[in-house]
Amino acid sequence: MKKFIQEFKDFAIKGNMIDMAIGIIIGTAFNKVLNVLVKKVIMPPLSLMTEDVQFSEKKHVLREAHGEVSEVAIGYGELVEVVLDFAIISFTIFVVIKFMNRFQTKAEDPSNLEEKTPKNIELLANLEQLMKEQNDILRDLQK
Repeated sequence: MKKFIQEFKDFAIKGNMIDMAIGIIIGTAFNKVLNVLVKKVIMPPLSLMTEDVQFSEKKHVLREAHGEVSEVAIGYGELVEVVLDFAIISFTIFVVIKFMNRFQTKAEDPSNLEEKTPKNIELLANLEQLMKEQNDILRDLQK
């Protein structure tokens, strides 16, 4: 039990829980942004293109309602709407991540002076440069 508690402390102190919590909070906020983007920005023009067809109301009726017998229907329209939402959200996430990766790649390139290079990348680049210089000196001494 002591080992388990120690492992949990290590996990929490190393920042994994904090990183995970931040990711969940940002993900929740990003989900709200995407939902508004899909429902309020992208779907209205699509609705105009489809002459105000509400996909969620589309269904294939297997049995009509008669008296106390309820209708039996396959609601394929809601599935179409959810798949369309998924495609739009997936594409939006792809574009955002692609945009973020471009900045990360620039930041990790030590020769790029536009972005501040992280300290660990900068140190590795300096080590690489020193090793090249050392190899050049050794090569000159062997000649």
